[in-house]
Amino acid sequence: MFETLDYSILQHYWYAINALLGALLVFLLFVQGGQTLIYTVAKSELEKKMLINTLGRKWEFTFTTLVTFGGAFFASFPLFYSTSFGGAYWVWMIILFAFIVQAVSYQYRSKPNNFLGQKTYELFLIFNGVIATVFLGTAVATFFTGSGFHIDDMNRTFWDSPFRGLELALDFTRYATFINLSLGLAVFFLSRVLANLYFLNTIDHLEINQRAHKSLFNNAIPFLVFFLFFLVNILLIDGFAVNPDTKEVFMEPNKYLHNLLQMPIVLILFLLGVVMVLMGILRAYFVPKKCSSKGIWISGIGTVFTVFGLLLIAGYNNTAYYPSYSDLQSSITIFNSSSSKYTLVAMSYVSLMVPFVLAYIVYAWRAVNNKKIDAAEMNEESHTY
Repeated sequence: MFETLDYSILQHYWYAINALLGALLVFLLFVQGGQTLIYTVAKSELEKKMLINTLGRKWEFTFTTLVTFGGAFFASFPLFYSTSFGGAYWVWMIILFAFIVQAVSYQYRSKPNNFLGQKTYELFLIFNGVIATVFLGTAVATFFTGSGFHIDDMNRTFWDSPFRGLELALDFTRYATFINLSLGLAVFFLSRVLANLYFLNTIDHLEINQRAHKSLFNNAIPFLVFFLFFLVNILLIDGFAVNPDTKEVFMEPNKYLHNLLQMPIVLILFLLGVVMVLMGILRAYFVPKKCSSKGIWISGIGTVFTVFGLLLIAGYNNTAYYPSYSDLQSSITIFNSSSSKYTLVAMSYVSLMVPFVLAYIVYAWRAVNNKKIDAAEMNEESHTY
């Protein structure tokens, strides 16, 4: 079946799969957002225990999706993997370290006589929540603003800055840095919005629900501000276009706006996602408690649609999805960075298992959240985080 497909179709197919994994990852970052709220939404040890335990039942989903996202890109677009993960390695090493301390914290926070102390592990969780969201959001923004690297004829990457990716968030002499950080901060506040919606959905505790309800609005406002700043900028800036005949990369005014308008299905998906994110927030904030707990599903699905649409306009329609602002012809596209057709065909057959994996995830999700967490469960449960 897949053998009969054109090579270009397979390349677009696998970019779409990777984009979907990236979108799912952004949704699952609600775990990280919730970790940054443990001293805001919880005011007692019991309340803090309830928050950490409802998040602890989901942290492995986020980590597994991150690993799957990296693995899928490695197999389908190895030049991107080697350029980004090998070039901007300080960014990815810090992100990886943040996830390592998260895993350690969930395992040892409540262990008796742990030598670092409970509060240290809680600070690790907050560190993971801030670093993972801001750094991942900033990294995704470079799909639109570009990075400084050169690739030679042997596909060896030479990074322009000794800071190895950190300059993309710290070099304030470039306006693009503010665009990068705006998406990083938008993802940070979105993760906190989704976390509050998740608390309302999974915790049966009046005081926690009231604080989560208040925190929802406090984080929704900065999320909208930073997201709109990012969106307006990328729709107005020059984008990294690819000549379909020569494969030459050049700057095209309003490229990403053109991509949205020229791909109506992606435009509809993106707008639907934005509307659903807002609907989930408004439903949880203004609708009575019985309905507000469903906001996580509306905003969560909306998040997936929105991020999926953003990643598609970054790589589809003859666009360089990992551009170099210092050497345009080193920019990475779907066409120059993919694996061989044989590899993509073999992987495509494996991808047919994805619906079954998603079904298992849904089953496991429902199994661990078959009832809301309450104070009684925390006092009776033998294993808690």
